[in-house]
Amino acid sequence: MANPCYTQIHPTCIPASDDFQSKLTLMSESLRNDGRIWVPDRLDDPRSPDQIPAAERDYFLERRYPAFGNLVPRDVASRAAKREVDSGRGVGPLKNGVFLDFSDATARLGRDVIEERYGNLFQMYERITGEDPYTVPMRIYPAVHYMMGGLWVDYNLMSTVPGLYVLGEANFSDHGANRLGASALIQGLADGYFVLPATISDYLAPLLGTDPVPSDHQVFQDAEAQVAEQVRALLDVRGSRSVDYFHRELGQVLWENCGMERSQASLEKALAEIPALRDEFHKDVRVLGDGESLNQSLEKAGRVADFLEFGELLCRDALHREESCGGHFRVEHQTGDGEALRDDEHFAYVGAWEYTGDNAHPTLHREPLEFETVHLAQRSYK
Repeated sequence: MANPCYTQIHPTCIPASDDFQSKLTLMSESLRNDGRIWVPDRLDDPRSPDQIPAAERDYFLERRYPAFGNLVPRDVASRAAKREVDSGRGVGPLKNGVFLDFSDATARLGRDVIEERYGNLFQMYERITGEDPYTVPMRIYPAVHYMMGGLWVDYNLMSTVPGLYVLGEANFSDHGANRLGASALIQGLADGYFVLPATISDYLAPLLGTDPVPSDHQVFQDAEAQVAEQVRALLDVRGSRSVDYFHRELGQVLWENCGMERSQASLEKALAEIPALRDEFHKDVRVLGDGESLNQSLEKAGRVADFLEFGELLCRDALHREESCGGHFRVEHQTGDGEALRDDEHFAYVGAWEYTGDNAHPTLHREPLEFETVHLAQRSYK
């Protein structure tokens, strides 16, 4: 697994309505083309946002980044919104959002144009919140969206397992620290439409005319027995906690300690809590149903077991990378005005982690990054 610490945050989501909401609705970032993001100047301003005059609003992205304003990249916009909420300037019933306002664009372009561009998104927002974004600004807040690392692959898209090719968003190969510079299309289209058809044939060609491995081969029997044992172990625990409980606990640990901001202290805390949570999961999870029929509780239990392994690896990678870069922001490594501070001298490499066994520390492999045409540089959106 390569570069797991680079976790993309989506800045334009509908804020959580209570502490037990497990997922946030992602609103298209196209909204930032015409919407302006702001918070009231006054803390706990009781007025409806459409009643707060422009002179009493802080358009904080436009203030901090005058060259790009509301169109700064995802990681920059997300951290800026988090700062406002953390400072007590959040809006909404739970004070956990910022405003995304279309009043200026509507006055300039007309409601018909705004409706043509964003009508489906406005309808979705109103159905979820009960608020009309044509008259009252939307409320948004960042949420976890995407892990920008993935399985390590070579130039031909083959993983470390011979014959196992990994393409699309499952591999790490193209996006690095800030995926949305090129969007997921580069992996979905380039990998699948152009690269793989030209590379997998090199692996398959020598196999022409050979018999496939029969399903009664020992490797099949071993794999089936291993899966059956994993299923049996999960069903036999019959503990007192639901799968959803462990999923939520893990999410809280990661969001609080390895979310938009990470520190040595928070990451070490997470690396102490996740193994303990994993042990509790395998001793006290209660999986409903059986293993002989379609069982969504069992399926989710297997996924959460995987998440517990991956969450620990994510934190381990974030702890070792002593720099800030794109979707990985270490609070110890920032500029004087709070921007990501890179360390290309020491960390211009892919961090690829090799599995060494259950409950064993993975091995880190460093793959240097060399840039011949476009060189690494500190970003600035001022």
